Amino acid sequence: MSLIINSPFDCPTQHWVEGKGSKLEIKSERRPASYEVFDARNNTKRTEGLDLVNTIRARVDEWRADGWPGVTIVTRKLLEHWYDRDARQYSFYFCQLEAIETLIWWVEGAEAYKQGIAIPGDGGAWQRLCNKMATGAGKTTVMAMIITWQVLNALTYPKRNKDFSRAVFIVAPGLTVKERLQVLLPSEGSYYDEFNLCPSEALRQKLNQAEVLIENWHTLMPLKEADRSVVRKGRESDEAFTRRVLGKLATHKDIIVINDEAHHAYRKPPEVKISKKAAAEQGIDLDEATRWIEGLDRIHKTRRIQRCFDLSATPFAPTGKKSTDVGLFDWIVSDFGLNDAIEAGLVKTPRVVVRDDAVPDAKTLRSKLYHIYRDPSVSEDLNRPKAEPHEALPKLVQDAYTLLGADWRETRRQWEEAGHHSPPVMLTVCNRTETAARIENYFNKGDAHWPELHAPTQTLRVDSKVLEKAESGEKASSDKDYDARLKAIIDAAGIPETRRAKFLALKKEELLREIVDNVGKRGAAGQDLQNVISVAMLSEGWDAKNVTHIMGLRAFTSQLLCEQVVGRGLRRVSYDTDENGLFLPEYVNVFGVPLTISETGEGGEAPPPPKPTTQIEVMPDRAHLEIRWPNVLRVETVIRPQLTIDWSVVSSLELDPAETAISAELAPALGGATDMGKVTEIDLEKLPDGFRLQRLVFQAARKAFAELSHGFSGTPEYLAAQLVRIVETFLTSERLEIPSLFHSDPLRRRILIALNIDRVVQHVLSNVTEQNAERLTPVFDEENPIGATGRMRTWYTSKPCFPTNRSHISHLVGDSSWEGHAANVFEKRTDIVAAYAKNDHLGFQIYYMWAGSRRRYVPDFLVRLVDGTILALEIKGTDSPQNKAKREALSEWVKAINAAGGFGQWAWDVAFKPGDVQDIIGKHAGSDRHAKN
Repeated sequence: MSLIINSPFDCPTQHWVEGKGSKLEIKSERRPASYEVFDARNNTKRTEGLDLVNTIRARVDEWRADGWPGVTIVTRKLLEHWYDRDARQYSFYFCQLEAIETLIWWVEGAEAYKQGIAIPGDGGAWQRLCNKMATGAGKTTVMAMIITWQVLNALTYPKRNKDFSRAVFIVAPGLTVKERLQVLLPSEGSYYDEFNLCPSEALRQKLNQAEVLIENWHTLMPLKEADRSVVRKGRESDEAFTRRVLGKLATHKDIIVINDEAHHAYRKPPEVKISKKAAAEQGIDLDEATRWIEGLDRIHKTRRIQRCFDLSATPFAPTGKKSTDVGLFDWIVSDFGLNDAIEAGLVKTPRVVVRDDAVPDAKTLRSKLYHIYRDPSVSEDLNRPKAEPHEALPKLVQDAYTLLGADWRETRRQWEEAGHHSPPVMLTVCNRTETAARIENYFNKGDAHWPELHAPTQTLRVDSKVLEKAESGEKASSDKDYDARLKAIIDAAGIPETRRAKFLALKKEELLREIVDNVGKRGAAGQDLQNVISVAMLSEGWDAKNVTHIMGLRAFTSQLLCEQVVGRGLRRVSYDTDENGLFLPEYVNVFGVPLTISETGEGGEAPPPPKPTTQIEVMPDRAHLEIRWPNVLRVETVIRPQLTIDWSVVSSLELDPAETAISAELAPALGGATDMGKVTEIDLEKLPDGFRLQRLVFQAARKAFAELSHGFSGTPEYLAAQLVRIVETFLTSERLEIPSLFHSDPLRRRILIALNIDRVVQHVLSNVTEQNAERLTPVFDEENPIGATGRMRTWYTSKPCFPTNRSHISHLVGDSSWEGHAANVFEKRTDIVAAYAKNDHLGFQIYYMWAGSRRRYVPDFLVRLVDGTILALEIKGTDSPQNKAKREALSEWVKAINAAGGFGQWAWDVAFKPGDVQDIIGKHAGSDRHAKN
């Protein structure tokens, strides 16, 4: 089920409502403008209608239908051009057109269409008009439209200075947003060109006369007097302030102001009493809001602000009544909120937990994963001011990361298969710096369950103090450890050396902002990040599109906070449409943020990359054809100490399933209504790839290695290989008991083992002894111990290709006719061949020595026979001494792997002519299949 039911390019015609039995139903009309106030403490909600916006909508609809009466010739040309879908590659969204139309209607529309309508102000001397637009709805483009409309009219009708201005002052909440808005400067390559905003080249050239200034709100702060100044100049005058802030723009009067993220610009009424703490709980900085407005007031005194245009996804302001009570700006004239954006597919669909298989919250009966911080065991623990980084996180938090991490890992696999260059990102927003440090330690020191998340150079803890300094352009205090962690992220990133050197030369606060601002962007400092931990909610300009999972570990006392946090993960990766012209759904899974707008369904798959020629990809529906192999760095033949275990004296270990939650349920919800008839799960059982036996074996062996390596008399590599064998034997034995018929299923059994791996390791190690033996020892790649066809990244080729049926890979690339013949044999011999894969972009390789140097050998095919044997097959027309050296290395590799155990039975062979292929696979499937080993 998808919540996307409207085209993004047309006026919405339907919306979801709460029906009978709390199920969602479609109502065939546009959603009325409204917002909901949720009291998380009392578990109640109420709906507040936006009567003014609904009235204006009807008037604008009528005005549009009548041909926009009252507008200038220039404005009419713009509107006609903007509505022309053939005038640009990507049409404007309906919400963008409605937003600019509504502003034009108020300024230019015939009075008959505005009869009886008054737009309230904020108590100041200059008018404010607000467009409420959800994150991802294209606010920056609307700003470009505002500037185009205002400037072209001002230049054409210079006497209409009360309606139009070519002097535009744009105020942003920080340097991040300020840099994002540079596309609004009328230079080549700007939004005016990208979206073809001007209907003619003459008007485009005219637009270059616009005077546009973009600053962050910090420039509106009054100057600080020097503490030891000999001459006291007194407070900066309003005129001096205006000249300093506006620069060249100070020569103009009747300027227009555009406030981006305008909820930061809030004028507190004298009668409203609200503390800074209460405002901060709702994500509002009163000092920032006050300074922002005070600065604009001073500019108005000296230059006159003709009109101010506010844009924000969450234009809420504190009311001073209750910490859970917030109200929207009174001067909102158009509204396209989060519900509307979800129904139009403009953003990812957030999904929140509604139920799991653990005990629910006693008061609300909701899953504890819905608002994790609310659980006393969590809030009390995470509120300790002097908690050390190494201290364990609360169990509920660890369980949440295990479940969310499982889903993140599956998403990462899908993205890799789809050919994405950057991984999906898990974002954690927590309550304090100590908590952030503990979470960072939990991942980086290997305590988290999923090994893919043990990645220090792909994990960023955002120091909020450093980020605040970065946003204001100030210098942060010295912290050598933090600086070193940031540089380690850059050193490990796969970016060009010249760019790396440039990043490493930056100051700490500049480097942090460079990393944070470019998460998921190829070739940038943050391209490889997969885990971001923050106390603050990150700047509004953070436009990372690859956030797929969010963990909230702080109090959420208002819907404003929920929308702000979840908004960091709403930007879409792709804008592909289905056969009905609706955007394909993408998802962000949310734990701990009690957002009421959510959806469930099958996992949102990453869109595939462009298809220049033939796309070679893994076929997910052929998972049963996957072939796996160990990645071996070298094979050693020496006498080594060997670990042994007397299985006859090993006692049984019992794991209780009731102690471990392995699933969390989500259900469609919109505006507080939850449809429990369409429940789905984030279920570890549905992610079998994360609980394959070999992965569990290596995870347990790694933990065992950490305990045994210091006292072992052999090499670390040999110790690791033996531990793999011993651990695998125990995990597949009857000595590991699970007293539940339901959990005796192999997959459920493996899940319980994974979540109790520390107990398993300790039990096994208590029975290990040591003795000597001689054998081949494979030295495994510890960073990437297991390879698999399912991990091949999507790639493209212009070579001839043949579609496959019995391979995990979609096509076989025709490098030679012999290989094509071999593939035909594999496809037909279903009695012998279970699966096969050409070793192309798979990463299966054998190292050998030749001419005094180490070389890499890539066998042509991997073939899994019906009896489970995996055959490494080489296709060779001629032989040579170097090819013999390759075969010797392959033979040694096969012997070492078979001796080590744990990887199934392996064999190898070479076909010197096409007719050999049939005989070779027949031989290895027969009784003498070990002859070549």
